[in-house]
Amino acid sequence: MGCVLLIDVARVSEEVARTSARLGKIAHLADLLRRVGPAEAEIAMAYLSGELPQRQIGVGWRSLRDLPGPRQVATMTLSQVDDLLGRIKAQSGPGSQAARKTLVAELFCGVTRLEQAFLLRLLSGELRQGALDGVMIEAIAKSAEVPSAEVRRALTLRGWLPAVGAAALAGGVAALRDFHVEVGRPVAPMLAQSATSVTAALEKVGGEAALEWKIDGVRIQAHRSGETVSVFTRTLDDITASVPELVEAVRGLPYDDLILDGEVIALRPDGRPEPFQVTAARVASRSDVARLREATPLSVFFFDALRLRGEDLLDLPDSERHAALAEAVPAALLTPRLVTGDPAAGEAFFAEVVRRGHEGVVVKSPSTTYAAGRRGAGWIKVKPRHTLDLVVLAVEWGSGRREGKLSNLHLGARDPETGGFVMLGKTFKGLTDELLAWQTDRFLALADGPTDEWTVRVRPEQVVEIAFDGVQRSTRYPGGMALRFARVLRYRPDKRAEDADTVESVRALMF
Repeated sequence: MGCVLLIDVARVSEEVARTSARLGKIAHLADLLRRVGPAEAEIAMAYLSGELPQRQIGVGWRSLRDLPGPRQVATMTLSQVDDLLGRIKAQSGPGSQAARKTLVAELFCGVTRLEQAFLLRLLSGELRQGALDGVMIEAIAKSAEVPSAEVRRALTLRGWLPAVGAAALAGGVAALRDFHVEVGRPVAPMLAQSATSVTAALEKVGGEAALEWKIDGVRIQAHRSGETVSVFTRTLDDITASVPELVEAVRGLPYDDLILDGEVIALRPDGRPEPFQVTAARVASRSDVARLREATPLSVFFFDALRLRGEDLLDLPDSERHAALAEAVPAALLTPRLVTGDPAAGEAFFAEVVRRGHEGVVVKSPSTTYAAGRRGAGWIKVKPRHTLDLVVLAVEWGSGRREGKLSNLHLGARDPETGGFVMLGKTFKGLTDELLAWQTDRFLALADGPTDEWTVRVRPEQVVEIAFDGVQRSTRYPGGMALRFARVLRYRPDKRAEDADTVESVRALMF
């Protein structure tokens, strides 16, 4: 096995996007993985999953404008691309922005047009080709000739599929079984399914359940071995240096061998949460943490224990894990919780949580084990739904099974002062096949102004009802704000663009 070129990955990505059948996607991916050498296996799997081994490299959409022209012959290997991306991430301090831009230009002038298109989607988070974890797991199993169950088990414990895949290709089942819960190495967090109400969630659980506050903070996983404490985000990034309050809290616990799951959040003096962006900005900061801690202190709330007193707890039921957690953690650091099977009591608890400014609740079955890295059926989140009537400003062409259809909507709120519209973000969620077909015809008819390879700009006439979880501050859009987790509910042919919600009504939801 020799070095794999970036163009090989770009071509496979296109093939996967064009292939609608799951088995076909798996076959394309597995064929490439068989040709990848040990040094590049993790890189290839990360790229094909739409991720970077470096996670974030500090390159935003502005850095991807005015790029150099492509070269004619593909010569850049995955290792060379990875090295350049690592150098881009390493830039810091005065002059780092210019240095990053120079390195981005060096990367893009060294690749072909097809590779440039692939990198643009990869770096902008728009690489949607259908190679989700489930498909990639099966491709790894096929190429390494191991059972997919072994890959899933290793992923549960390692949390980073490219690393698991590289191990499978290098050492088969034996290498996969070397993965185990290890303090200091993050576990992929368990996620929750959704329900429209507490009553519906209790029906899914089938009886008594624990209802916990769903706090609108940053999901964390705290590890302690002796006096060494490490803190990771839900994306498995190490943020230990940014959260000294959490480190001190964990060091103050009676056990020195543990892994806990929880949230950190910035609270106002009255106990209500700050906007999510305040917490996110505080956690993301790597400099002057002492000053930021004084200005924006963080509170921590734990809701699960994955390991305590040297024992792994993932396979225990929720009720036993929480009992162990409550024994180890002071009540002030526990996420508030109500155990009930009464829908009325549950709905009242939910209403109080929302009144206090939090996201909602998570309903947990007492018998559920910790399904690391997956949306376990035993956890069900319930959140209030906000809706807005917004105007579609542009639409992007889809990929994968949506290829040939206009998919990703650019959403705008009405600005009465200018008579125009202010963009609040994008969404491709909530669209059925029927809606995709309808909106493709509709927006091609409304096409207006310049377009590019991915985007069709349209006359601002079509109103769409959007559900979302909240509004956050954002420097990406001119209005200084963006919708969180926006999804399409329905189109509103009964409303005109002048009937859409205003920028001010959206801004009021930030506080």
